[in-house]
Amino acid sequence: MPTTTDTITTADGSCRVTVATPDGDGPWPAVVMYPDAGGARRTFDEMAAQLAGYGYVVLVPDVYYRQADWAPFDMATVFGDEAERRRLFGMMKGITPDVMAADAAAFFDYLGARPDVVGERFGTTGYCMGGRTSLIIAGRVPERVAAAMSFHGGGLATDQPDSPHLLADDIRAVVYVGGAQDDASFTATQARTLERALTAAGVEHTIEFYSAAHGFAVPDNAPYDAAAAARHWEAMSAVFGRALG
Repeated sequence: MPTTTDTITTADGSCRVTVATPDGDGPWPAVVMYPDAGGARRTFDEMAAQLAGYGYVVLVPDVYYRQADWAPFDMATVFGDEAERRRLFGMMKGITPDVMAADAAAFFDYLGARPDVVGERFGTTGYCMGGRTSLIIAGRVPERVAAAMSFHGGGLATDQPDSPHLLADDIRAVVYVGGAQDDASFTATQARTLERALTAAGVEHTIEFYSAAHGFAVPDNAPYDAAAAARHWEAMSAVFGRALG
């Protein structure tokens, strides 16, 4: 699938993005794909191209663009290297819900202005940190999100005031959550909390657990699981196909 890079002006600067498009003339529905804590990198360009093959314009943002010239992480070793682990978690802290919402509005405006994009509501999907972002955006920018998906996302239902489950009453999107097995960042108890919140709010949703570890869907993650990844592609095809057309 054709893949290009571009820059989007936000309230805080210039965000580099990768945009993958299907073959042909379009127009097509669009999806924002939020990377995991490792940030935008080659593996997400490849994942965006795969999703584009299903008939979507797919935008992958550099969520760390406020950190000038940040060095990429080696996802095979980052969690075993104390200095790199501290750097990663330090950068993650800068991605607050306010930042997520402001950036998402800019991303959606950019997509809406493209001649190869159809519609004014979009899909969001994300992994790990990006999975949490996907749900937060659905609650913080609800008029722009038709479907929100999260894969091995963490912190989806916590006791913190910025927990995504507390936004359930504002969500207008179809929600899909694919949790990881034995994942301390999203437990069965937290899944039940999220389930209750979405049900009470009348949000159409699916929450299910995959028999694979945290990181199962991203090829350069050590716990990558090909069978679970294939299942996640099937889920995205079904949910986006129904919600975005």
